[in-house]
Amino acid sequence: MSAMTRQYSETASRASGAAERAVERWEQRVGKVTDRFPALVPRVDLVPAVEHYFDFVQRAVDMNRDIAVRWARAVGTVSGTARERAESAGEVEAHRIERQRARQAHEKARARYEGLTKAELSDLLVQRNLPKTGNVDELVERLVEADGK
Repeated sequence: MSAMTRQYSETASRASGAAERAVERWEQRVGKVTDRFPALVPRVDLVPAVEHYFDFVQRAVDMNRDIAVRWARAVGTVSGTARERAESAGEVEAHRIERQRARQAHEKARARYEGLTKAELSDLLVQRNLPKTGNVDELVERLVEADGK
């Protein structure tokens, strides 16, 4: 038990003891007055009213506890969902960045061959033992693929 919990328990115990002693003294004094002057003090049973009041308070506490627990569960679910979505968004962003880098690398690789004629591209392909058929874009793509391997 932590020091804070122990201190709280001791304080609550002292307060409870003091309240019980105060009630006992009050009951004794009221009893003396009603014994001396029975006609002046009508007999009223307040116990049912007090019990109804505390039953009501207890139901309200139970209801608030239930609401708080349900709220906490809902928040836990939402935060889990939010975390999953954030992770998913992070993965999507990482894939987007990866695709962008790959595209930039591909464009950089293609830049080496831009401006070359079809004949020059064909000569480079022959040197690498690659097929030299196709249009200029196809020849450039074939060279870029070969560079990446």
